[in-house]
Amino acid sequence: MSQFDTSLVWFRRDLRVFDHAALHHALKSSKAVFCVFVFDTEILQPLLDAGLSADRRVEFIHASIVELDLELRKFGGGLIVRHGVAADIIPALVQQLGATAVFSNHDYEPQARQRDDSVANKLAAAGCAWRSFKDQVIFECDEILTLASRPFSVFTPYKNAWMRRLAAADGPFFLKPYPIEKYAENLAPPISATDDNIPSLRQLGFEKTNLRTLKITPGMRGAASLLEDFLLRIGQYEEARNFPAIKGPSYLSIHLRFGTISIRTLARTAYQMLHQGTAASGAATWLSELIWRDFYFMILYHHPHVAQHAFKPDYDAIQWESGAHAQLLFQAWCDGRTGYPLVDAAMLQLNQSGYMHNRLRMVAASFLIKDLGIDWRWGERYFAAHLNDFDLAANNGGWQWAASSGCDAQPYFRIFNPITQSEKFDEDGKFIRRYLPQLAALGNKHIHAPWLAPAQDLQNAGIRLGENYPLPLVQHDDARKLTLQRYAVVKKIAGE
Repeated sequence: MSQFDTSLVWFRRDLRVFDHAALHHALKSSKAVFCVFVFDTEILQPLLDAGLSADRRVEFIHASIVELDLELRKFGGGLIVRHGVAADIIPALVQQLGATAVFSNHDYEPQARQRDDSVANKLAAAGCAWRSFKDQVIFECDEILTLASRPFSVFTPYKNAWMRRLAAADGPFFLKPYPIEKYAENLAPPISATDDNIPSLRQLGFEKTNLRTLKITPGMRGAASLLEDFLLRIGQYEEARNFPAIKGPSYLSIHLRFGTISIRTLARTAYQMLHQGTAASGAATWLSELIWRDFYFMILYHHPHVAQHAFKPDYDAIQWESGAHAQLLFQAWCDGRTGYPLVDAAMLQLNQSGYMHNRLRMVAASFLIKDLGIDWRWGERYFAAHLNDFDLAANNGGWQWAASSGCDAQPYFRIFNPITQSEKFDEDGKFIRRYLPQLAALGNKHIHAPWLAPAQDLQNAGIRLGENYPLPLVQHDDARKLTLQRYAVVKKIAGE
């Protein structure tokens, strides 16, 4: 017997029909289930205010919503799409539908939690139930704890506990999909002709980007295609993922971010391959990356202060570069004009595509923080504005790792050398040449540090340092010494 006559499923960062926790539970416990997506102006307006009307993420979401609506219609349902303040629209829609329950999936970001608490309170006042489910992680919040029943702050013991939990008797339950098809007859179509109309990007205030040129296919089909391709080369993943010039990663991060594929699908695939011995080393490395994702969500949930401050409070005492000079350094980094080719190519990749290779994220972040002496929060905000796959938990975790201020971060005295990183992971300069064609004619020996090349080599390659390619903003060895001095305040506070 159904618990609710009419329910509403609120899609947010879970833009798929299949293996969807909230949709599964709503269909299973309701006679009629309506589905809604809200283009939330509290999220979109800041992008427009920042001049980001050509935002690839919004176009990706929009295209994924169109596909989601079509898939729901195949099952007899459809998507109600609204544009406005979600925290106001959902209670109003509940009243219009006469719904007695709203189903959604957990969102762990501080602002999202505040929004959901507000909506839940409004619904409670109206006599409507709020049901929220785990969907974007395998283990959340308090499911993986230390022996002292506290959250972990170091990754390796967290990972070990995560794997033990999955190997326990109830472990397979956490990877099981949530079936939709057998309950789909309870889907209800949109309530009026008005709700059939998905607003265009232009109506939302946005414009098309270069998604198509970049061959980024949104939606469930795009995710499924990438996974199929990745599984053909996962055996090389452990090694290949480190080299930005080759096709090493899965490229699924944007799909995980917006939920066009289920995390359970990916973790289950990796776990099965690991235990079947199929491309085991690649599968193990990939699974570890997925566990890092759970780890950072858990950290953000238990330590929401990390969104503004260092995980380790002592690190907020560091004095970063400031004033006009700092602004000039930061802008040069943003524009890919640091004079260090691998860093510049990484930033140009980000600016042109919204994507940056994971190793290059570490290299670029380390350079900004420990070569230029710029506050990690500046870089975090820049990545947040430009990454297609921006996720607060992972982005914050990555930046605080690079700054040595986060949980389980690299030691403050570990400072990536951008030249040796370039020589090791882009030995032939293929990635550099792709984004810095003005350096294309320079030989492999000197492309990693053009200022060290003989004048004749530069002339033969058509390179005029300071004109068509910048001189280095800083000398790495000198910058390293300044960074160690800058971080000395942390040692002093710690009493080392």
